[in-house]
Amino acid sequence: MLELHRYTDSKEGFTLLVPSSWIKVDKAGATVLFEDANKKANNLGVVVSPTRISSLGEFGTPQFVVAKLIQAEKRKESTKEAEVISFSERSGSDPGGLNQVYEFEYKVDSTRGGPKRVFSAAFVSSKKLYLLNITHSDGLDNPLDSETRMVLENVLHSFDAIPST
Repeated sequence: MLELHRYTDSKEGFTLLVPSSWIKVDKAGATVLFEDANKKANNLGVVVSPTRISSLGEFGTPQFVVAKLIQAEKRKESTKEAEVISFSERSGSDPGGLNQVYEFEYKVDSTRGGPKRVFSAAFVSSKKLYLLNITHSDGLDNPLDSETRMVLENVLHSFDAIPST
């Protein structure tokens, strides 16, 4: 079972749980990226970018956003197939309760790395869009097991803004 520890980026204003055995690596475009030391294809990354909207609801419903996400995946040259598994919405830690967090799970089969499972979460806080992507290989030879899935879902649900002081 993967152990988790809390990672907080106070400069960018977010926090989440990360598997303790995964290592932090630098990657252009990513605010932070962690990789499984044994299998680099398994990773989680956060991207923070400025936005004009003050909530995800201004952009659309979770169904609308996940449809856009899948469209973007399907446009990639390397993508053979992309399919939505689930989507949901939860409240973030914002004391005003305005912080909606959208969560998605989908499958992608690609010429780069084969089939994988992607868990994604997004929220808007202080005119910044926060995106978390957790990618895990999910092939027939090495399917995502229920224990690992539970850990990755814990990571997904832990992604949130740091309450402003």
